Formats: sequence, C-alpha cells, structure tokens
Amino acid sequence: MAAALEGAIAGVPSIGFSLLDYSQDADFSQSEDHVLRIARHALENGLPSGICLNVNIPKLSREQIKGVKVCRQSDGHWEEDFDERINPMGKTYYWLTGKFYNHDEGKDTDIWALENGYISVVPVKFDLTAHNHIQQLNFLNHE
Repeated sequence: MAAALEGAIAGVPSIGFSLLDYSQDADFSQSEDHVLRIARHALENGLPSGICLNVNIPKLSREQIKGVKVCRQSDGHWEEDFDERINPMGKTYYWLTGKFYNHDEGKDTDIWALENGYISVVPVKFDLTAHNHIQQLNFLNHE
C-alpha cells in the first residue's frame, strides 16, 4: 500500500491488492475477475486526484466470494510481535508478526466486509489531519 499511496501522491492511478493468505504459494485466481474489473475501471476512468484504492481479498473460493464492497477503514490497532527464525546460512533473523484488534462494530468497514465474504475496497488518501478535532482546538488560535 505504501507504493500505491506514493503513486497517488504523484498523480498515478494506483491500487494495492492484498490476499488474506500469508503462505508462499498464495493463489489469487479466485479473485481474478474482481481484480480485473477494479483495475480496468481505474485505468479507463481514472481515480480522484490523490486517491488510491486499498483492496483486500478474503481467502475464499471463487464461489464463496459474495462480491465487492466499497467501505471505510475499520478503527482498530495492530499489536506487533517478532518471530525469531534461522535463515539457511544459520543466521538469526526476526519476522514481523502480530494481531489486529478491531474496535469497530460498523457494518460499513473493511473488516466487516472481509469477515462476511466480500472483497473490501477502501479509497485512501494521504492526509493525517484530525479534521474532527480542529474546532475543539480553535481556542489555540490567536493573532
């Protein structure tokens, strides 16, 4: 997604596709029709300026995928952990792992969509401003 966001900032229509399958032989084929439709639409119609798409695909068979839901990002957090491993040369390395904790019960979120058999599409932009807090902090304004 970092590359997709960089593309959007540079004005390039960008999409990050992720399959919720962490195995080395992960198979995207069950979602290829949806991926092609989403990519084709972005190429033919463009995306709004500064916007990229974060597309997450559940690990389900083609028949089990119910469709696509455009939604918002769920409110949650990751708790990171590190798995100590040994590479083929006998050297220790650490693999980033973790668990996502969802604090959001909304049925309009990416997590809800994925847990209910849908591919989630979240439009993303780079703006870290907490817009909903600007008014309450206006007391700091002075001339």
